Amino acid sequence: MIIGKFRHKGLRRLYEDDDPSGVPAHSVRKIKAILAALEFADNLSQVATMPGWKIHPLKGDRKGEYSITVTGNRRITFRLQGNVVTEVNFEDYH
Repeated sequence: MIIGKFRHKGLRRLYEDDDPSGVPAHSVRKIKAILAALEFADNLSQVATMPGWKIHPLKGDRKGEYSITVTGNRRITFRLQGNVVTEVNFEDYH
């Protein structure tokens, strides 16, 4: 898949420039792994097999978005348009 647009500037800097200053230091390794998995997977089902990531579609007003667990309440959320991952965000939506 292709990672397109980022909503979270820190994630974008980590992905494009390998600059971890915009995300929590204790989460950098897992965030990098998630972004790499999204980039190199052929489809979402390949990413869904990762243990502990708890990937799932969101509901209600967030319908059309997916969530992957990073830490307790922190998630990477995104939309999928064909094979393009877009609106990638790092948030606590609970």
